[in-house]
Amino acid sequence: MRDRLNLSLPVEMIARINDLADLKRLTRSAIVEAAVDSFLSPDHADMQEAALTRRLDRLSRQVARLERDQRITAETVALFVRFWLTITPPLPADDQSVAQAKGRERFEGFVETLGRRVQKGRSFLDEIPEDRTPS
Repeated sequence: MRDRLNLSLPVEMIARINDLADLKRLTRSAIVEAAVDSFLSPDHADMQEAALTRRLDRLSRQVARLERDQRITAETVALFVRFWLTITPPLPADDQSVAQAKGRERFEGFVETLGRRVQKGRSFLDEIPEDRTPS
């Protein structure tokens, strides 16, 4: 539906509208409608600001997720080290070479398992629900 609007414009502007309408082979109403539509639409700076705001919001969420993951990783390592130091008895000198060989074997198994998980895109942090994170 269209409605009529009468307006007064300076003679020079009407001449420019007439020239543009002739050049583009459009009606004067189409030229004025496009100009008013452009005026009423958000300008380029507003659109850029909105895009920048969305990008900053996304980056803020990503940084928050990284901080969460870092806290979980640090806590996991700290708990493991505390547990390991608590339960590991000192070894006699005679048994240390055997224990070191077994430790190397276990570490290689750990690295292999870690490599497979990373290759498949699986992460220990993904197994922790969002609502269970430390604050």
